[in-house]
Amino acid sequence: MKNNNNIIISSDHNGLKLKKKIQKVFSANYNFIDLGPHSTDKVDYSDYASQLAKIISQNQAKYGVLVCGTGIGMSITANKFNNVRAAIVHNSLSAINSKDHNNSNIICLGSWINKDDVNLKLLKDWLNTKFGMGRHVKRVEKIEPIKNQEKLIFTNGVFDILHSGHIELLKFSKLLGKKLIVGLNSDRSAKILKGKNRPINNQEDRKNLLLQLNVVDEVIIFDDIKPANLIKKINPNIIVKGSEFTVDQIRKFDEIPKKIKIKTFPLKKGYSTTSTIKKIRKLKSAKKNNFIR
Repeated sequence: MKNNNNIIISSDHNGLKLKKKIQKVFSANYNFIDLGPHSTDKVDYSDYASQLAKIISQNQAKYGVLVCGTGIGMSITANKFNNVRAAIVHNSLSAINSKDHNNSNIICLGSWINKDDVNLKLLKDWLNTKFGMGRHVKRVEKIEPIKNQEKLIFTNGVFDILHSGHIELLKFSKLLGKKLIVGLNSDRSAKILKGKNRPINNQEDRKNLLLQLNVVDEVIIFDDIKPANLIKKINPNIIVKGSEFTVDQIRKFDEIPKKIKIKTFPLKKGYSTTSTIKKIRKLKSAKKNNFIR
């Protein structure tokens, strides 16, 4: 069923008219799967909201639209399901920010609150807005920590000289599941990736340092350039990477199966092992020339 152009839509009797109008207006760009109702007979909004939310929760569709009198009852019901972020949208700011900041995947509209043309504009704003990523990623992931308790999380890297950016990435990774495994590039593979003068610290020292962090459960040293073989062996639920590449680029380069989710974490500006090494070298150079006393 999953297709980025598929939108699951449903309503109660109060939202039926608007539901039909939405499909007519947006049908050129989206394929709507209408869960009903199809008559003006009175129904319980909770039944239809639950059916739609279950589909979104199981990742069978990316987005859903719910319509009732206010959107409130639909939203309350839908948000009981894992992986669902159902937003009540009554104005343009909430339409845009609920997607940009909160990565909402269901919009709940109120047929009593706004006229049809306003609701259509709100839906258009919502559909045209993308998740802003950045600082919002870790906030969104904190919404449902219970759902992640059994998940196995994987991230990888050289982790040569630990800095604040590394720590924040690892803390974010641990937030997503129960166990965090770090794939650590061996000295040989680190040298190929980073240059002949790297790593600064050998693989055993880097491993032992990572294991001192309470967010890291296990560290596995791997000798390949890509972690593809290691990923196949441990079969994680989620892989976390820095945001210098897109999810599609990461999946292709690291040969990550589609069943494994990929989360990107925003890089902390100004923090990298390379920049740290450069700063140290400048300090040594300054001291040698009597600029530091």
